[in-house]
Amino acid sequence: MIWALALTLGFAFVEAGTGWWANSLALMGDAGHMLTDAAALGIAAFAAWAMRRPASNRHTYGYARAELVAAFVNSLFMLGIVAAIAVAAIDRLRTPLPVSGEAVTGVALLGLIINLLVARLLHDDHGGHGGSADLNRRAAFLHVLGDLLGSVAAIAAGLIVTYTGWSWADPLLSLVICVLILFSSVSLVRQALHGLMDGTPLSLDLADIGRTLAGTEGVRSVHDLHVWALNSARVVLTAHVVVDDLAGWPEVLTRLKHATHTHFGIDHVTFQPEPANSPVRFMTRTIQEPSTIPARK
Repeated sequence: MIWALALTLGFAFVEAGTGWWANSLALMGDAGHMLTDAAALGIAAFAAWAMRRPASNRHTYGYARAELVAAFVNSLFMLGIVAAIAVAAIDRLRTPLPVSGEAVTGVALLGLIINLLVARLLHDDHGGHGGSADLNRRAAFLHVLGDLLGSVAAIAAGLIVTYTGWSWADPLLSLVICVLILFSSVSLVRQALHGLMDGTPLSLDLADIGRTLAGTEGVRSVHDLHVWALNSARVVLTAHVVVDDLAGWPEVLTRLKHATHTHFGIDHVTFQPEPANSPVRFMTRTIQEPSTIPARK
């Protein structure tokens, strides 16, 4: 990420200067993308460092949530850049300005090479961490993807302006790229915000988890089941488990841990055993054994 940050930040200034000289909105927009990419990579690198810090008395889970915070902030950055470029592009369509197509094409082509190199760096670093696509890295990669598309748009705009003189191609292609990036950015904002709100991971079904736990041998029912993600690679589960005989709890606990690991990949679990004949419980939702649950449609 540090190498990617250095390459991105350095070339952003080259593109910005050339874009201002050539009067190219596509090139200046691409430079703006690269500046926000530099900020995004800086935030992502800081989050990656923070995630490795050990737990403390103040933060008993450690700093795993830094990934979600970084992804959310970077996604908002991207939405802001998309909005700014879109407004500028619409204004340029209304009042076109002459564009130096040759300069735009040359610098955008070099920018494309730089962005491909940065994308490769992020991809290689990503593979070195077991191949899990964490939101923090996805957010940083989304910025780089935006730059890749921006460079392609700038190259196309430069070629069109050079050979046809149609200056409207520059802002029009910028709008196309904004639309493409918008969908990915909104999706990432939604996922990051869902995680920050302690939502059940989108890849998991709470009802399926409840049925699996309730169907474990020795379990009567399950209630107060909660599942949330500290980050994209670490999911936490807690539940109250009603059993017929507390004497057999060690064996039941082993089976429950095996079920959560095997079926859902969840290893950080906490189960509270309760005897079936205990007094009335305060509960949010009880899941009985599968034999008493209607089959899901």
